[in-house]
Amino acid sequence: MLEQIQSLSRQYAADAVAARRHLHAHPELSFHEENTARFVAEQLTALGLSPQTGIANTGVVALIEGTLTPSSRVVGLRADMDALPITEANDVPYKSTVDGVMHACGHDVHTASLLGTARILNQLRDQFSGTVKLVFQPAEEKAPGGASLMIKDGVLENPRPAGMIGQHVAPNVPVGKIGFREGMYMASTDEIYMTIRGKGGHAAMPDNLVDPVLIASHIIVALQQIISRNRPPASPSVLSFGRFIANGVTNVIPNEVTIEGTFRCMNEEWREKGIVLAQKMAETMAEAMGGRCEFTRVKGYPFLKNHPELTRRLRTQTEAYMGRDNVVDLDLWMAGEDFAFYSQVVDSCFYRLGTRNETRGITAGVHTPTFDIDESALAIGPGLMAWLAVQELAKE
Repeated sequence: MLEQIQSLSRQYAADAVAARRHLHAHPELSFHEENTARFVAEQLTALGLSPQTGIANTGVVALIEGTLTPSSRVVGLRADMDALPITEANDVPYKSTVDGVMHACGHDVHTASLLGTARILNQLRDQFSGTVKLVFQPAEEKAPGGASLMIKDGVLENPRPAGMIGQHVAPNVPVGKIGFREGMYMASTDEIYMTIRGKGGHAAMPDNLVDPVLIASHIIVALQQIISRNRPPASPSVLSFGRFIANGVTNVIPNEVTIEGTFRCMNEEWREKGIVLAQKMAETMAEAMGGRCEFTRVKGYPFLKNHPELTRRLRTQTEAYMGRDNVVDLDLWMAGEDFAFYSQVVDSCFYRLGTRNETRGITAGVHTPTFDIDESALAIGPGLMAWLAVQELAKE
């Protein structure tokens, strides 16, 4: 079956590229993937499947049931569908036609690839047992995350998958290679918002003021102590602040300062403890300096853990499909990904599909206006995911 799947993946690659280009040219933001969901449902219906729509509003789910022998085993395959609020800078025939919206994280690729996987599996359903659950998910890019909402809507039930498999483009991995990492892989993502209030006035009379700029500066520096002195040494963490707004002028100190940042880690217990410590330090420091700090945490995605045994099995099967030299190790990555919600509920594996081609200048990272892929990856991704699904269904 391996060679048959590889052949079908190559055969249907042009269709996958066409689907990807259609989606790329017509991107939709998180929670607004109406046309994308309609396109996906139409493609699945054309295969003779019966897609269920409206899950988490714009999510689509379909089942492919193998007919070889009766089996209750189920595996889930997931693709995300939303785009980003970025203006595309690429000059390509499939450039985004929507001002200020772009598929800059490869979700068009994920969706097109899973549609290709569906086509392959549907054609081979008399050669495998069990059920493949196709999950086309909205809103990976925006909290609370489409994955969490689909789970609330029952995507992991009726039938419940024994495992979830997700695939994501990797612009740092050469096309033709696949990346895996067991265990901790991607970070939890929390947003931090602080408003430091004092008493503003003329900068020449600081003795009459409570300077929120000075207070805020001390707080930003002091909070790094939480990472260096309170964090468990074996637990990767990042605390970064990217927005600091004072809105004074050269001789006017404002009444308040606003700060925005992100806290990321790979341990849920430390995640909660770190937020408590950060809030206490910020509030008490502001009070000690005569001001006030309003601290708000917006809880994002949990950390993503790749189930070790499942990941090892998928890696072994990928080596069989791609060749051992084309399977690489991935480093820890402190970015966030809402596939993590699945990984907190069922055994899951999130691997990377290489899309980089330096010779052709395809090297831009995700979330940039020049992001693109080497589309030959779409001759690989659909077949590989089909192969992994069939092998997981065959597991006893």
